[in-house]
Amino acid sequence: MTSCDMCGASSELCSAKVEGILMTLCRECSKFGIVVTAPKFVYASAKKKKDLVEDGPVETIVSDFGNIILKAREKAGLTQKEFAGKLNEKESLVQKLEHGTFHPSLMLAKKLEKLLHVKLIKIEENKEGELFSSKEKDKGSGLTIGDIIRIKKN
Repeated sequence: MTSCDMCGASSELCSAKVEGILMTLCRECSKFGIVVTAPKFVYASAKKKKDLVEDGPVETIVSDFGNIILKAREKAGLTQKEFAGKLNEKESLVQKLEHGTFHPSLMLAKKLEKLLHVKLIKIEENKEGELFSSKEKDKGSGLTIGDIIRIKKN
């Protein structure tokens, strides 16, 4: 079952237009817009195969990637701006990577490894098909629009 785009609740959902945007909302949040379709029960699709990991090795990013990137960039004699240009990314992303506030994807980590000649990806053994996804995401408590904006109460 999917969750409400505004509050994240997992209940009967309906399509409604809020401020001109079509959203999937629960019964409570649908009062903030115009209901387009009647409430319907929406089932979540089956788990994607890429989320389930077979027994065997799994690629993960090392925990101190920020320091490794910073030292390698400085060793290469590049400024953050020059490094961002070579990487084809924004300078702000490079800053966040070096501070450790942004966790790179495996694709970006491989790009960084190739450019800086450092090791950022480690291979770990996975036990009995363990699922490598956040538990909060599975519970339907991901980020919703309601987390970002505040609803004006009359």
